Amino acid sequence: MSKESRKFQVPDALANVYDFANSLDLRHFTHCGVQHQQAEELADPSALGDWMHQHGLIDRGAVPSQRTFAAALQLRGAIRDYLKSDPAERHRKAAATAPLNKAMEPFALRVAAIGKDGFGLMPMQADAQAGLSAIVAELYNAAATGTLGRLKMCAAGECQRVFFDRSKPGTRRWCQSTLCGNREKTRTYRERHKHDTGSET
Repeated sequence: MSKESRKFQVPDALANVYDFANSLDLRHFTHCGVQHQQAEELADPSALGDWMHQHGLIDRGAVPSQRTFAAALQLRGAIRDYLKSDPAERHRKAAATAPLNKAMEPFALRVAAIGKDGFGLMPMQADAQAGLSAIVAELYNAAATGTLGRLKMCAAGECQRVFFDRSKPGTRRWCQSTLCGNREKTRTYRERHKHDTGSET
């Protein structure tokens, strides 16, 4: 788990998916007068290797191949697009599921007996792809237990941060209501007020 996933109390079973999706930071809002800088944690194969090592998915110093790197970026993009959809609609949207299915193809999994936990999905490979296969396995397990529906993308266009919805009804739309939620509500109010003012003239 990363500091970020611990801070926002993301379940351990989804921490790698959460961190992987958020390795691309597209936030570009201004908060307290400071412009948030966008960031890319997976800039090249070496950076991907470092990220995977930090998450216990690869040995220190191992560098994924260019092919695995390209597959990783495709997988991340497909996961982010999938999480952008409303949880109730995800399985019905071919535009979200088809690219994700395609992106998961290189990361083969097998069923294995794993002691006290019974059975689980394990990577078929023994290289860098195995670590990424573990992320795919997390996706499957979360979908099977129903927790994947609580992993969402912030509805604020200038944020697009993936977050874990810990609210009881599971209906949150923003990663932080006090920040992104307030910005969206303020913008909506101003646009409505501007429209109403224009209608009166």
